[in-house]
This record gives sequence, structure tokens and C-alpha cells, in this order.
Amino acid sequence: MDAQVRWLEPARWRAAQAAHEARVDAATAGHRDRRARGRPHPVEDFLWVYYRLRPALLRRWHPGPGVVLGGGARARQATWKHYLIDGDDVRLDTAGFLAHRGRAVREVATLLRATASRTARFGCFGLHEWAMVYQADDTRHPWPLRLGAAGTDEVVRSRPLRCTHYDAFRFFTPEAVPRNESALAADTRVRHEQPGCLHAGMDLYRFAYSLTPGVPSELVMDCFEHARRAREIDMRASPYDLSDLGYEAIPIETASGRAEYVAQQQALAEAASVLRNRLLDACGQVSEVPLSDPRPRRTPARRRPEPAGTTSSCG
Repeated sequence: MDAQVRWLEPARWRAAQAAHEARVDAATAGHRDRRARGRPHPVEDFLWVYYRLRPALLRRWHPGPGVVLGGGARARQATWKHYLIDGDDVRLDTAGFLAHRGRAVREVATLLRATASRTARFGCFGLHEWAMVYQADDTRHPWPLRLGAAGTDEVVRSRPLRCTHYDAFRFFTPEAVPRNESALAADTRVRHEQPGCLHAGMDLYRFAYSLTPGVPSELVMDCFEHARRAREIDMRASPYDLSDLGYEAIPIETASGRAEYVAQQQALAEAASVLRNRLLDACGQVSEVPLSDPRPRRTPARRRPEPAGTTSSCG
């Protein structure tokens, strides 16, 4: 691709930054309120418990590679890791970022390309959540099982387990592990990930934020919102009764429920495919963007020392 460098005037990038902060504030309001009251939510809080990026770090706006913030030398980005001050402007230090995170960029791109190359599979019916409580004395969430323990176990026994996502498979109960059609492992995920998997789509959020500031914040938030939608479908198809929280079950133990799940899964897979391609483009852009800026330099670009205690948004 031909990487382009864009210079943004102060009013334009400040408006983009404010819009991002407002978007994050709206998306995290419920979580922040529940956290203050000590009332966790099994669906809405998953992205914060499992993925662990703090709302304050998600709120940081990163323009991505190839964008120069005009008049940004005193902007907050100028104090963050992997940014350079260039005269009155600030931009991503792509060379420094790649020196620190280049391996991660390559690994993410490799996994995304492998996933995208495969035909989507839609025959798992969300049974991974059921396999996590199969023949178990305790459940993973403090909510009742819709069919009870015996009914849940019977559903698992009645259908083949076709999970392709290691980070779901690793939570299977010992009794459920041998029932899966594939023995998954962390070092073989590149061979198994496929684009129909809800969790493969959810993980686009993790990959996006883990590569900030090399990935623009708009893409990170698009992946966040996709992951939140996928989590809702994931839990509606789970064995838990979440009706008190307002979630209508997708009863995958029935033919109509399985058909509904597949329809939702297909829609999510199509959306994830678009995000996956955008993330692949971002990985390529951060590796190829030219280091020169579109405006004449007044002073050599320099790295601004980080204040003590400053942390990277890569968390």
C-alpha cells in the first residue's frame, strides 16, 4: 500500500479527540457506575474483566500512524510513549513503536491473515459456555442454569463440541475436553482460528488496543462495540438464565434456537471480517508509513521525555 502522511489542523484533531472521549464515556458509563457500587454484570463487564484495559486508557485518543497533529507539541499525546515532537507538531514515532512492538504487530497480522483465509464455520452453536460447566459442581457465573445441571449436561452429551478457539477451550471442564473435535493449544491457534467464531471476532478488540498507539482509536472503539455485541449473543446462548437482567435466551438446545444462533453468528462474522481487514491494514500502515512529514521542519524531531509514572496505552 502507499502510506500517506496527513497533517491535521488543531481544530480538526481536537474535535476528533473530543468525539472519541465522548464516545468512550458513553460506552463505559454503566461499567464505571457499577464498579463504584460494587455490582458486577456478567455480560456488560466481561470486556473489562477478561480484556483488562482500563476505561481511562481506552479514553486516550490516538490518531494512528501517518497523522501529524498540527500545533500539538503541548498536547497530552506529546507526553505519551511512542510520540515525537516536531517543531510545533506531534506525531507517532513509528520507528520507536516498531522497535518495541514490531514482533507483536507481525504476530497479530499472521493470526488475522490465517483466520481470514479459512471458510467460516457455524456449527458450534455456542456450546463452549455449556462445556465450561459440564459435570461441574460449580458454575462460572452466579446465575442459575436454565435447564439445571442435569439438563445442561444432557445438552453437551447430545451434540458434538466443535470449538475452534483456544481461549474458550481452555476453560472447558476436564470431562468436556475430550469431547471437543480438536485438541486446541495456545501454540496451535494459528492453525485453528476461523472467521465464524464469535470469540475470534471479540478478540479483534484485544488485538487493536494491544497495538495502540499504532492503531487509530476509532478502530479500537469499533472493535470494542463489536465485542460487546458478540458477548451479548454469547451469553444469551449460554446455559445461564439471565432473564432477570433483561436478556432473552437463545435456546440452542432446540432446532429453532440453533437456527437463531447461526443467523446471529453469521451477521457477527460478516461485521468481524470488515474489522479484521481494517486491522490488517492498520498493521501494514504502521510498518510502511514514511517518517517524513508533509510540512517543512523547523526543528529536528525529538522524543519528549516521559514524566515519571506515565504509562503506555498498551497497558
